[in-house]
Amino acid sequence: MPEICGPTPALLARLADILGPQGFTADPADIDPWLSDWRGRYRGASAALLSPANAEQVAAIVKLAAEARVPLVPQGGNTGTVAGATPPVDGSALLVSTRRMNRIRAISAEDNAVIAEAGVILSNLHDAATAIGRRFPLSLAAKGSATIGGLVSTNAGGTQVLRFGTMRNLLLGIEAVLPDGSIFHGLETLRKDNRGYDLRQLLAGAEGTLGIVTAASLRLVPQPAARAVGWVGLPDPQAALTLLRRLEEATGEAVESFELVPARALDLVLANIPGTRAPLTGPHAWNALIEVTGAEGGADPAALLESALAAAIEAELVEDATIAASEAQAEALWALRESISEAERIDGASAKHDIAVPVTAMPAFLIEEEAAVEAAFPGCRIIAFGHLGDGNIHFNILPPHGVDRGAWMAEKGPEVSAFVHDRVAARGGTLSAEHGIGQAKLAEFVRLADPVRLATMTAIKQAIDPLGLMNPGKLLPLASRAPTP
Repeated sequence: MPEICGPTPALLARLADILGPQGFTADPADIDPWLSDWRGRYRGASAALLSPANAEQVAAIVKLAAEARVPLVPQGGNTGTVAGATPPVDGSALLVSTRRMNRIRAISAEDNAVIAEAGVILSNLHDAATAIGRRFPLSLAAKGSATIGGLVSTNAGGTQVLRFGTMRNLLLGIEAVLPDGSIFHGLETLRKDNRGYDLRQLLAGAEGTLGIVTAASLRLVPQPAARAVGWVGLPDPQAALTLLRRLEEATGEAVESFELVPARALDLVLANIPGTRAPLTGPHAWNALIEVTGAEGGADPAALLESALAAAIEAELVEDATIAASEAQAEALWALRESISEAERIDGASAKHDIAVPVTAMPAFLIEEEAAVEAAFPGCRIIAFGHLGDGNIHFNILPPHGVDRGAWMAEKGPEVSAFVHDRVAARGGTLSAEHGIGQAKLAEFVRLADPVRLATMTAIKQAIDPLGLMNPGKLLPLASRAPTP
C-alpha cells in the first residue's frame, strides 16, 4: 500500500488558491465544530476544511490530494451515528464539506424526478418537491440538517422504508468524483438502464470510500390527497406485527409508516423534550405510530384507519388508540417518535445498536433478547424502537441507574455490543440496518462479516482507490500506516 503523507503548507496554499476564501479555511475555530461526530464519541483532527462549490472544484481537490498522497474525508450534515464523517486523529486527512453544493439543478413533476446537489438539506428537498405537487418519500429525524450526499453515501432508511424502500430504491442516478479526480457523470433519470455494472448502486452506501458524491437524481412520487396519523397502545410486539398485517390487508399499500415505540422511549421523550405530552390517557407497554395515506378519489385514509383500529380494539389486539384530528396533531405525534434519539442524547451515554432481523423474528427478538441482555448485564435498561415493518429496530442499552455512565460504557460497552450483535447474527440479522459502518462498527463488522463479502468489498476498494485515500478507516479495515511529514 502506498505511503500516506500529511498535508504540507505547499498543498494547502494550492488548495486555498483554487477554492478561495469561501471554500478554504485553516482557522481552528472554523474547523473545530466539524471534527466530532454527532454523538460526541469520536474526535479527529484536520489542517483545513475544504468547501468546494461544484464538482469541478471537488475534482481539483481530489487530483491534488492524490498527487500528494493526502487522504480526504467527505462530510455532509455530519448527522451520522457511526462516525463515518469524522477525520482520523493523526491529522493526516483533510475535511471536504459538500455543504456549499446546495442547488437543486432540475425538478420535474412530469418526470417525477429531481436532480439535487450533495449539500441540499433533506427538508429543503421536501419543500421543493411539495412546491410542484410531488414529494420525496424519505424522511428521518435529522431532516433539517442531513444532506443528500450523506443520505446517498450511507444508503439512509428512515420512516417510510416500509412502502418506498431505502435511498438506493429512490436513487435514479449519481454524479461523483472518483479517487483519480475523474468525474462520473451519471445523473440520467432513466428507470431502465442495463449497461452492465450499476455504478450508482456501488457508490450508494459506500460511505465515501470509493469517491465523493456531488449530486444525485432521485425519484419523486405524487403528494397524497390525505393522510391519517394514529397512535395506539399495545400489549406486546407480536400484537403490533399482527396489527400491521391486518392494516395492510385492510388498506393495501396505504400504510406508509409503522413505528414501534416502547413505554421507556416515550417516557424518555416526555421527560427530556419540552412541549411533548402523552397521546393516550394511560401508559402502555408498547406503542405504535401509524401513518396511512390516500390518493385523489380514493378511500378516506382516516376512515380506513378508524375502522381497522376499531376492529383491532374489539379483538383485544389494541388497548387504546387515537387518530390525529389535524395536521398539528399529526405533527405532534410524529415529534414523539422523531425526538427519541435527541431524548436519549440528553439523557446520557448508551450503547446503541442499529440492528435488523427478519420481520417475523422481530417480536420474539424484542422480548427474549431484552431479557437475555438484562440477565447478562444486571441493572441495564433497554430502549428498542423503530421500523417494525422492515425488521429494523434501534436496540439501545442504557447503563444502570446510579452509575457513572461514561465509565460504565467504557468498561461494558464493547462487551454489550458484541453480546447483542452475536444474538442478532444468530437470528440471521445484521448489525447495521440503515446507519452504515463508519468507524464505530468497523471492528464488529469485520468480526461477523461473511469472509466472501469482506474480501469482495476489499477488492473493489483496492481496484477503485488503490492509494487508500478516500475516507480511510471507515467501512473497511486498512493496514496501519503512519503519515509522513
